[in-house]
Amino acid sequence: MLHLRVICPPERSDDVLRLLDEQPGVAHLVRLPGAALRPAGDMVEADVAREAADETIAALCGLGVDRDGGITLEQIDTALSDSADRAEEQAPGDAADAVVWEELLARTGEESRLNGTFLAFLSIACLLAAVGVITGSTVTIVGAMVVGPEFGPLAAIAVGLVRRRWDLVRRAALALAVGFPLAMVLTAVGTVAGNAVGLFDTSALTENHELDFVYDVGPWSLIVAVLAGAAGMLSMTSAKSAALVGVFISVTTVPAAGYASVALILGHWGRFGPSLGQLAVNLLGIVAAATVVLLLHRRHHARNGPGRPLSKG
Repeated sequence: MLHLRVICPPERSDDVLRLLDEQPGVAHLVRLPGAALRPAGDMVEADVAREAADETIAALCGLGVDRDGGITLEQIDTALSDSADRAEEQAPGDAADAVVWEELLARTGEESRLNGTFLAFLSIACLLAAVGVITGSTVTIVGAMVVGPEFGPLAAIAVGLVRRRWDLVRRAALALAVGFPLAMVLTAVGTVAGNAVGLFDTSALTENHELDFVYDVGPWSLIVAVLAGAAGMLSMTSAKSAALVGVFISVTTVPAAGYASVALILGHWGRFGPSLGQLAVNLLGIVAAATVVLLLHRRHHARNGPGRPLSKG
């Protein structure tokens, strides 16, 4: 279940309470008159079944609470209550299949921002991939996949496309457009420095045939990217974040970027181009699959439950 907190003007409290009391999937309804200071007003709290949260938030936004007050959601790990059990039974659908769009927008919006942390993680991941390529260490390549933060912006692009949030699409695209080139430049500089001090030579790539999959772009590259993109978006929409680790170590985005940087510096042009192609195929495949998953979610929701307006926030 999710914990819902609503701050609203006192004159709207009755409407909010009535709405929540009539909404299926709501339990533990509490009203605290005058408890809110900024913005001033009453505070209303309730626990909401995940599968009912999206419709509940839409109804509250219809009352203008998001403009004059505030709405927050928190995940509840454990709820011991017969009332909560009844609320989950009354809520339509299944919690694992429910998409809380506002939660998804907030999560992907935060992970898609171009900031120092994103650039640092992506650069470190590319450098790790370069080390793995040069040393022939598959474990290091896998580590680079896990460290890479690129799935956040890719998921944000998919959410933005489905919800027609072009600001989110632009922000996520900017993060990728700046992040990958910068990380690859830093990796290229590191490769030049390592080669200059004699850590490795131009034969580093030709001797590691077990890593050819990194730049060997083909149908399987797209298939893996599509499956990983679908699994990643399902993980985000169902709050099963543990599955994201499997997504991270399935796609060849960061390894391809790191391989391309090393190949460029060492003069392996026959591997530089295919590495960039591998990167592009994986990025596009992930976005396409994630978008399709969200479209199917929305179609299923529209067919089996009442619709809700697109978010403007």
